[in-house]
Amino acid sequence: MASFQAATGGGGMGRARHPGREALARCLLSSSVLALLAGAGAVAQEAAVALPQVEAVGIAPLPGSGLPRDRVAGNPRSLSAADLTRENQPGLPQALERLSGAVVLNDAQGSPFQPDLQYRGFAASPLLGTPQGLAVYQNGVRINEAFGDTVNWDLIPEAAIRGVDLLGSSPLFGLNAIGGALAIRMKTGFDVQGGALDLFGGSFGRRGLSAQAGQRAGNVAAYLAIEGIDEDGWRVASPQRIRRLYGDLGWRGERATLNLSLGAGDNRLQGNGPVPLQLLSQDRRAVFTYPDITRNRLLTLQARGTYEVTDTLSLETNAYVRSFRQRSLNADIAEAGACDDDDLAGLLCADDVPLTGAGGSTIPVGLLGGAPAGAVNRTGTSSLGAGGAAQIVSRPTLFGLPLRLVLGSSYDHADTDFVGSSELGTVTADRTVNGLGLVLDQPALGIAPVSLRTTNAYWGLYGSGTLDLTPRLSATLGGRFNTATISLRDRIGSALDGDHGYRRFNPSAGLTWRATEAVTAYAGYAEANRAPTPAELACADPLFPCTLGAFFLSDPPLKQVVSRTVEVGLRGGLPAGRLPAGLGGRLSWGLGLFRTDLTDDILLVQSEIQGRGFFRNAGDTRRQGIEANLGWRGDRLALSLDYALVDATFRTPESLPSPNNPFADAGGAIQVQPGDRLPGIPRHRLRFDAEWRATEAWTLGGNVVFNSDQYLRGDESNQLKPLAGYAVVSLRTALRIGPGVELYGLVRNLFDQRYSSFGTLYNLETASALNLGLSDPRSVTPGLPRAVYGGVRVRF
Repeated sequence: MASFQAATGGGGMGRARHPGREALARCLLSSSVLALLAGAGAVAQEAAVALPQVEAVGIAPLPGSGLPRDRVAGNPRSLSAADLTRENQPGLPQALERLSGAVVLNDAQGSPFQPDLQYRGFAASPLLGTPQGLAVYQNGVRINEAFGDTVNWDLIPEAAIRGVDLLGSSPLFGLNAIGGALAIRMKTGFDVQGGALDLFGGSFGRRGLSAQAGQRAGNVAAYLAIEGIDEDGWRVASPQRIRRLYGDLGWRGERATLNLSLGAGDNRLQGNGPVPLQLLSQDRRAVFTYPDITRNRLLTLQARGTYEVTDTLSLETNAYVRSFRQRSLNADIAEAGACDDDDLAGLLCADDVPLTGAGGSTIPVGLLGGAPAGAVNRTGTSSLGAGGAAQIVSRPTLFGLPLRLVLGSSYDHADTDFVGSSELGTVTADRTVNGLGLVLDQPALGIAPVSLRTTNAYWGLYGSGTLDLTPRLSATLGGRFNTATISLRDRIGSALDGDHGYRRFNPSAGLTWRATEAVTAYAGYAEANRAPTPAELACADPLFPCTLGAFFLSDPPLKQVVSRTVEVGLRGGLPAGRLPAGLGGRLSWGLGLFRTDLTDDILLVQSEIQGRGFFRNAGDTRRQGIEANLGWRGDRLALSLDYALVDATFRTPESLPSPNNPFADAGGAIQVQPGDRLPGIPRHRLRFDAEWRATEAWTLGGNVVFNSDQYLRGDESNQLKPLAGYAVVSLRTALRIGPGVELYGLVRNLFDQRYSSFGTLYNLETASALNLGLSDPRSVTPGLPRAVYGGVRVRF
């Protein structure tokens, strides 16, 4: 019987060509080569610091909450603009992956500007349907989108970033910080004096322009950055277009500051996601069905200010308005054909049910003209959000002991309009899907136009106090009370109507002990929660599963996710002049352990109605592991080594629908046992980076990144062969040819490694309509082949 469904509309990454052990060996060999190359000279310049020295880390959403790093009971990572732009190519997620051993990227959608970012096994992803576990802030404003908590990396103006803090789970960052938080600080005219123009280009038709300028006049300063990037893409039909702008106007008085900022973006991305392995073996550039296009538009306005009431008491506030619009077009194959029932002869059916269009009119099978059936799914999301936050930072004494106190509150509100429809189409010989102008409307099959209005309202009250019990021992207590109310209103019927509320107080505590000038020990505990998003609540009924992003059909309740995190570790370093004679330079190091247990984790699982899925609470899960780093820099050479172990597992037995899995039972389910690994998360990651300043004007550097194997999404029971591990080597160089003029170059994937970092399963029965002879249900997104980029930067 025919059933209407999408086969592989999502993104996925594939398996590497070489086994994990061979990839690791190649990684270690490449590391040795880089180390020998770097050792030929003497040491990297100050901007090439592998593990930057920082004085304070933001412990709450607003930037003024900075706490000295040696008093933070965790393993935060702070990075400057110089660190993030060392490779001189756009990509905040790529920079974080290069600089932190605990960050992994998955190219689920196949777009270089929209990867999934994982930190300690938790995701910040642009893909609706990915369980989100990281809270992301820009200048104190939460930029997880209102409808699905997604993060659109392409809309962040990277040239304007002054620095970032990457932290583990913390309740102070509110909803979604169950795995951690990323706080992005933007530049102002007080930070940047003068201008810079960057022209770059390279492989696969990439060409771009980035310009920024800052100017200060007394107490007033202005800053502006613009970015434009175009790329043809290395896969079939995968062009990208990025347009971004960020501006800031600021004033500083003796005790007060005021800044007004504007951000805008208008991007068109075409990421064609995963492709069956058998097609990929024939053509590395292959895609399955296309086009798959996303159009993102953003306009945001923010006002923020500070006021120093006394020398020990300050107030910080912000307010914002944020307009986000997204339009998507996703082409898929669909298993629909002539009805088997003689009474329905000549009509088009799916699951023995006649497909209908507007007004219930049936569709003749002859409309397909003998071609395989396809679907063009369109969605539109329009969100208008507004909110603000205020916090007090005080430095009083308690029983004569120094205390740093942060108290704050925040409010975020957003109204979202979502529409979706599916147009019947035909699949051509090159697997392009051409729409036939007929919008499907068959509620019995769960295929019907959708119009949904949602409202989010999030309140938060938070506080944290750090008390110096002795000159070397500090204790921190904190917490946050979150409330979330979510309203759904169906604008076509009533099936999606619903009102949901969630509340929770999340505590945190920690100790830091500065044992010596070179060693700090820490231990911390934190709880956090994640409320289900409107998208998840609208797609949580197994009887009415969704073709995600196109059809939302029911509104059952979901439980909120609660995380409990424990961290312990040691970190430290030795400044210049303290290392043994003959070694010189500066040394930094860290070793930490973490464990995060989640209760009522939310997963997107496949439906027994193949090609569709729904969200459900899937019991308890755990992410635990090790983070270790070692860095050294001298006058001309900088070296750093990071290792991360992330053991992400299910903790309760579950029967999860996965009908595309060859090991599924007769009902299309797989049996997950405690200890089975969560898909899409490599257990081991190793990163090595080296940079050498050969002369005062010329630098050379490179890095090696190794990721171990991972299981495919849809294989939560770990019965299929995982994607193999892989190692990728990149080299970079920069040459100053005159005052303020610099040439630079970058080679990514130097050895042209064939690898994939994401994989999923697709439906073989549906794909059989294309007569491609496919027999392997694994589908992956291939990784970037060897690519060469270069450019010129002029500072004035």
